[in-house]
Amino acid sequence: MTLDFSEFKNKKIIVTGSSTGIGYETGVEFLNLGANVIFHGNKSIADLEARIKTKSQSKNFKIFKSDFTNLSQVDNFMNNAINYLNGLDILVNNAGTMVGRYQLETISEKDFLKIFDLNAKSAYFATKSACTIFKKQNYGNIINVSTISARTGGSAGSSVYAASKAFVSGITRSLVSELSPYNIRINAISPGTITTKFHEQYSSPEKLEATRLKIPMKRLGTAEDCVGPIIFLSSQTMSGYITGQILEVNGGQFIS
Repeated sequence: MTLDFSEFKNKKIIVTGSSTGIGYETGVEFLNLGANVIFHGNKSIADLEARIKTKSQSKNFKIFKSDFTNLSQVDNFMNNAINYLNGLDILVNNAGTMVGRYQLETISEKDFLKIFDLNAKSAYFATKSACTIFKKQNYGNIINVSTISARTGGSAGSSVYAASKAFVSGITRSLVSELSPYNIRINAISPGTITTKFHEQYSSPEKLEATRLKIPMKRLGTAEDCVGPIIFLSSQTMSGYITGQILEVNGGQFIS
């Protein structure tokens, strides 16, 4: 087997939640590999085009704004993105965040539903939209972005976020039997503690340092650390016989 990244040339790719962090770095890498990429964001897209242009010479991208806590906006985004690309080959479901740290005794139903709508429902229904195309062409690839918290339960105040991401890991496995007959693969990466805007918002420097010391590699992850695993799972050459798997990207964090 000869590894050949030219397989991504002219591929039609959607990366949700790609205005910052893992999604942004992944979208840029796909661009640099010759793909046509739809970037997505909500509140962080004001300077996104300029930031993309600092890291890629490719002009084969489009940015769509959409609030993924609203299912009708998810559907509209997917329809607009697929129409713009005139098809779809790869969907990366990366949109999502903790929204906030909520203790059991203080969380409201509204907060609970917002977290699940953003992290779980949006990924499920974006997948549904993509598979309408994938089934017709008898080919497609979905990569979900879960989190280490889906297995560990996360830290105090992140129970609903962790559960919503456990849903994402769950559908990565459970949809295999439905999608495999159509030659559609579905996998996920599960990042550990990654130094992105997410942890700037929801974790203190002291908490991050305590976490770092527990990781065997003695460092926190970066968004770039997650790009290679996503590219790997997106590649028919490298991972064409892999589906229903959760790839842990955490510097050995479980070993600690």
